[in-house]
Amino acid sequence: MNIGRPVPRASSGSQEAYAPELLYATFNQDYGCFAIGTQSGFRIFNSDPYKEKMRREFKDGGIGIVAMLYRSNYLAFVGGGRNPRFPPNRVMLWDDASSNIVAELEFRSDVLNVQLQRERIVVVLRNKCIICSLEAKPRHLHAFETADNDRGALAISGGSQSSILAFPGRQKGHIQIVDLQSCVGLSAAPDQQTAAAGSAVHRARSHSRGSISADSGVTASATASGAGVYPANINIIAAHATAISALAVSADGTMIASASEKGTLIRIFDTANGRLLHELRRGVDRADIYSIAFSPDSTRLCVSSDKGTVHIFNLEAKQSMGLQQQQQQASAVSAGKSGNRHSNLKFMKDLLPKYFSSEWSFAHFRVANEVRCICGFGSERNSVIVLCADGTAQKYSFDSYRGNCVRDWYRKFI
Repeated sequence: MNIGRPVPRASSGSQEAYAPELLYATFNQDYGCFAIGTQSGFRIFNSDPYKEKMRREFKDGGIGIVAMLYRSNYLAFVGGGRNPRFPPNRVMLWDDASSNIVAELEFRSDVLNVQLQRERIVVVLRNKCIICSLEAKPRHLHAFETADNDRGALAISGGSQSSILAFPGRQKGHIQIVDLQSCVGLSAAPDQQTAAAGSAVHRARSHSRGSISADSGVTASATASGAGVYPANINIIAAHATAISALAVSADGTMIASASEKGTLIRIFDTANGRLLHELRRGVDRADIYSIAFSPDSTRLCVSSDKGTVHIFNLEAKQSMGLQQQQQQASAVSAGKSGNRHSNLKFMKDLLPKYFSSEWSFAHFRVANEVRCICGFGSERNSVIVLCADGTAQKYSFDSYRGNCVRDWYRKFI
């Protein structure tokens, strides 16, 4: 997520708090590692326990987007900053074992987001989502039109047994969902898919550097590289009335969470049939949602915004919340069976505005300096890791019953 450059809004935190060298921060697929792009290179860290794993400094420019492939030596870059290392319309596939670019993809417009997933590279342009094969000579596989997607909203399931891709639809507020395993053109057995990262490494080392050129359609050079555009089945969900700002897919691919540019509600849908499962309220005031993350077991959700707050929601209704209800009798809101909070006037939901039937987070906290941040769940069940635009990583633990949050550690990574 581009958390390095502040949005000129009063709620975006003190401008002095931002780390000027930080351009980009992102977690890997299981939140066990995170990467940052800087004005002069990139760095990789272990999330928890916190530890810097590696850094690369370039003399000739910065990295504006970094994408990790689990914990492999493969990363994808897009140039950025005052003096971009690479053009903003190119995706460069980097093999850190050899410290070389092994493949590149060129587009006719700036790249807004990139994610790596087994045998695929997924690239987001302003009105396009393009899928290419992850190999030394990438093949153009799919191209999907979207509504204006200036935020680069995109999500892919991180589990080893699922490949659900989600991105904005052609209409504002709609979501397109594609099961990549069912797509024609690049399908493999589950055991083959699990080993895809390793096979890509061997292919890249045994071939010369390759490139393709692709854009809103398939160009001649893309077709000549060995593939056309293959058909794919798409499910459409009408999720919001305004444009999509953030997306997340659960590790098993069964749920998708979305937020709109309004930023007050997070909706969770079943990816198979589009059924609304949860409607969660972050707040009442408008906010920019910077990240949404499912826990590894898909029972919780964390959300960060430009308010400098992180909200944690419970998605399971298995545990009895009687104790929590007793402790909150004096509060204006009380805990529901799901563990999230509800208004005491919920029983009148048919007569009152929708606000009174909302589910609220059972825990939340505010980061230091109230800066932009992204969040993900830590290795411990009741913990969240936060990466902030002031160049800090922070770990918070929360109480499952009372919702109390405590900061465990605070580290400066840049």
